[in-house]
Amino acid sequence: MQGLDAKLDQLAHRRRNLAELAEISRTSSALADVADLLVAAQTEESDVRREVAKAESDVEAVRSRSVRDRQRMDSGAVGSAKELEALQHEVESLARRQSDLEDIELEAMERLESIQARVAELAERKATLTGELGVLQTRCDEAFADIDRDSDYISGERVRAATGLPQDLMTLYTKLRADQGGVGAAALWQGKCQGCRLQLTPMEIARVRDAPPDEVLRCEECRRILVRTAESGV
Repeated sequence: MQGLDAKLDQLAHRRRNLAELAEISRTSSALADVADLLVAAQTEESDVRREVAKAESDVEAVRSRSVRDRQRMDSGAVGSAKELEALQHEVESLARRQSDLEDIELEAMERLESIQARVAELAERKATLTGELGVLQTRCDEAFADIDRDSDYISGERVRAATGLPQDLMTLYTKLRADQGGVGAAALWQGKCQGCRLQLTPMEIARVRDAPPDEVLRCEECRRILVRTAESGV
């Protein structure tokens, strides 16, 4: 019984401490970080796109105004030298304004190109991590299935082993397992308790030797149930 319970404990420990679980945790954390960065980058991209669109609109408005002024000047429709001079000054001013706006547009377009590259990089990283996480989860599920299959088999063996055992003995064993780190019964090997690893005294060995085969014996030191075998040394 103790051997079966020890195997079940080992399987449960293995299930809790699968290497894939730690990898899944790290990859999930990295994926969450990348996803947050991607959202921020996409938001910035949207903002810069609006800046580019506004800059393009501003440049086009100035360019259109300049074209209209030049057409008026070239058409001869301007009636006075003073008005013509005013138009020339406006054309020159519009040219300077257009140059400034085109610089703003160029800077915005360069920032947009940079953030688009960042978005593409983050999107690729997110896709990679998502794929890695899927592989890890599949491996974890397969490992869980193997462990659960072994646990089910050993649990069945435990049920069969417990059949016919006195209820009070099982209650004692269960309590000792809870109190003694999972080991409620220990083999007596060469006069030594395999639970606490201490050698029994000659008096204790004599007590074990003289006890009836069906008597429940306990270690005087750790109080675990002592299991007698052919190698108990008594």
